[in-house]
Amino acid sequence: MRRISAAVALALTVGAAAPATAQSDHCRLALLLALDVSSSVDAEEYILQRDGLAAALSDPLVRRAILDGEGHVSIAIYEWSGRRQSSLVSPWVALIDDATIDGVIAALLSAPRSHTRFPTAMGYALGYGATLLARGPRCERQVIDVSGDGENNDGFSPRLAYKNFPFSNVTVNGLAVLGGSDDVVDYFQREVRYGFGAFVETSEGYQGYRDAMTRKLLRELNDMILGARPVTDQRPG
Repeated sequence: MRRISAAVALALTVGAAAPATAQSDHCRLALLLALDVSSSVDAEEYILQRDGLAAALSDPLVRRAILDGEGHVSIAIYEWSGRRQSSLVSPWVALIDDATIDGVIAALLSAPRSHTRFPTAMGYALGYGATLLARGPRCERQVIDVSGDGENNDGFSPRLAYKNFPFSNVTVNGLAVLGGSDDVVDYFQREVRYGFGAFVETSEGYQGYRDAMTRKLLRELNDMILGARPVTDQRPG
């Protein structure tokens, strides 16, 4: 538990570097996108992931879902891999028009890959994300959208992250990329998915990432809870 406490302190320090964009109008959704840059993701797969997210944000239906709702959507993006290798790609931005969406896409496409050789520390990555949300804009809904092609293999588990970081009223949805771990979907369903209405989308390798992310964003932005059941205990384990 001392290690987890140290990780909490580290995440709070890192999260403090990401102030929320000041907005006077109502925020309906804080959406935090977490991209896997662990050693299992090679250079080609990384480009497919990064460009796939950029293309999904450019999709006309996604833009309409972002801009047409009551209140705005705020978004931030980070990359994650090892225990201390979570890196902010784009800080919190209120998406109020096409120009602000384009700005986030430009920041994503211009940022160099943060890391290449570290393992999959998903618990640490989720702790980092929870801290970014806690220090981000006040919104009706808070969602972490975490992508990955494997299971946690370094540091504490997602379950311990959910117990030790501020995940009250936070939903964690997963995008499981097929082709790496044999049971990645089962792992995301069992260990990563968290909160009321949480779900797991799947991508047929990184080649299918663009389409999978587009589906996922549309479901999140439209607050579609398909077949969801109330969660009586939001803290697994």
